[in-house]
Amino acid sequence: MEERLVRFRVRTVLSILGIVIATAAVLEVIWIARGVILWVFIAAFLALALNPLVEWLTARGLKRRGAAVAVAFGGMIIAIVAIGALFVPTLVNEVNDFANAVPGYVEDLTRGRGRLGFLERDYHIVERIRDAVQSEGASGVLGLSGTALSVTKSIVTAVVAIVTITFLTLFMLLEGPQWIERFYGLLPEESQPRWRTVGRDIYRVVGGYVAGNLVISLIAGVTSAAVLLALGIPYAAALGLLVALLDLVPLAGATIAAVIVSTVAFLSESWVRGLIVVAFFLLYQQFENHVLQPMVYGKTVQLSPLAVLIAVLVGAELAGVIGALGAIPLAGTIQVLLRDWLAHRRGRLVAKPPGVVEA
Repeated sequence: MEERLVRFRVRTVLSILGIVIATAAVLEVIWIARGVILWVFIAAFLALALNPLVEWLTARGLKRRGAAVAVAFGGMIIAIVAIGALFVPTLVNEVNDFANAVPGYVEDLTRGRGRLGFLERDYHIVERIRDAVQSEGASGVLGLSGTALSVTKSIVTAVVAIVTITFLTLFMLLEGPQWIERFYGLLPEESQPRWRTVGRDIYRVVGGYVAGNLVISLIAGVTSAAVLLALGIPYAAALGLLVALLDLVPLAGATIAAVIVSTVAFLSESWVRGLIVVAFFLLYQQFENHVLQPMVYGKTVQLSPLAVLIAVLVGAELAGVIGALGAIPLAGTIQVLLRDWLAHRRGRLVAKPPGVVEA
């Protein structure tokens, strides 16, 4: 066979190496700054949720966007403080009650009594824990090495994150439209109307999903807390907050919350209340899946249930809870871009004279 000699110019080799090195450097920076990127994502989530209120205020008399942002942002802070004033004392009391009840739970577990007594009767868990403590120490069993330092770092990080996210949200609300206009200004003048339309569609998809998801989660948390409170289930406020937070995660979040809350209900004094809680979550999830979520996904994101499920699974695999939370608006954005590309391509084919073949 005839041999063929393929030669690569030095410039081509250097270009490929440069691209590989630049890509690796970008990925390394993203990995190092993943915490900050997460803060930016959360701030963008909150900014998109508040922006409809800002636009509503500017359309109702507050012509300056800064004043509208101040009113909306101040209203959000006041609402959070008011909810905290109503919720935190109840949560503190429930945590204290739980802490006071722990010795009784431990006593029942040690003697093989109560709801968790089967762990000692069938699996002898107390003896296993005692042997592990004697062999490895309490710090080895519970992972308490450096606990004080870890807790201190976590508290400082949480405070810094809250302050940073707050200011990022404020600046995004104030400067977001200006940044978008600068981006449009970089485009050719003849293509700006097209991309402005695409931008409005993306904002409608993402903003509608964010606002709707927050409303659905609030409804889930308040309804669950009310039912638990009516049944006399302990820690109703804390469990309602847990439901609201987990319900932010599409599809799987509500199911996980239902399992956790139902387990707590079954561990209470009556099995009947546990069955009522299970029935409530089954009925509520049907209502949320068939009434509330279609109102959000159908009118804003316009994705099929199969596309939603695939997007959530892929997002969760790539970035955990945050990936699952952002998967649906990202999928909606991709859908908007694909529709625009297909419409633009179809328009070019229609406008092309007969007999002309594109190279």
